[in-house]
Amino acid sequence: MAWDPEQYLKFAQPRLRPALDLLTRVTLEAPRTIYDLGCGAGNVTRLLAARWPDAAITGVDDSAPMLEEAKRQSTRIAWRNQGIAQWTADAPADLIYSNAALHWLPDHADLFPRLARMLAPKGVLAVQMPHNFGAPSHTLVADTVRDGPWRSRLEHLLRPPPVQEPHFYYRVLAPVAATVDIWESEYLHVLRGSNPVKEFVKGSWLKQFLDVLEPREGAAFEDEYARRVLAAYPSENDGATLFPFRRLFLVATKG
Repeated sequence: MAWDPEQYLKFAQPRLRPALDLLTRVTLEAPRTIYDLGCGAGNVTRLLAARWPDAAITGVDDSAPMLEEAKRQSTRIAWRNQGIAQWTADAPADLIYSNAALHWLPDHADLFPRLARMLAPKGVLAVQMPHNFGAPSHTLVADTVRDGPWRSRLEHLLRPPPVQEPHFYYRVLAPVAATVDIWESEYLHVLRGSNPVKEFVKGSWLKQFLDVLEPREGAAFEDEYARRVLAAYPSENDGATLFPFRRLFLVATKG
């Protein structure tokens, strides 16, 4: 999927907060080798570099436009254009960090233990993923797909929620990690603008559907989704739109 840095970064602050919350739970003092998987435009990767200035840090992402934006912001970090599914660490990692990326990959029962096995002794796997797929912001995408003339071209993209419940991740990581800390948070984003929930989702989950359609039909699909999501998330009296967003976090430490 071709990411659009400008659209994604429209809501940089709400997207950044969970990344910072995850980072505060990583207690490593002086990691030497750090990988940021799904680094996007590098906003969080630069925070990793600021916290651990002596570490060798690599940002990994399969979006060339996102990495171009990242490179403009920092030359101290190594940027690698590669899909996370094919990625392997060059050397045992002290920290593998991933914010809002691993939900795009299948087979978490294999993926998460595989990543944990790439850690050095006492190394940390720190992950945050959206867990909002049962909310109207996401279920209305599927409803729009099924109710329109584009159904035959888009329905194959629909899939079960990609993020499992917390106990699943404990069970797949406990055999390969000394400690596993898992928690969930729901953020109440206060958004501004015209139909901001639609704009928020357009920067991530909605884009895979729009990319399949030619421009005129894509605009019609977006308009239909916009109508539905605006009804689900009406604006408050002060013009703000409240967008509850649930996220899952985990920090696994290797023995």
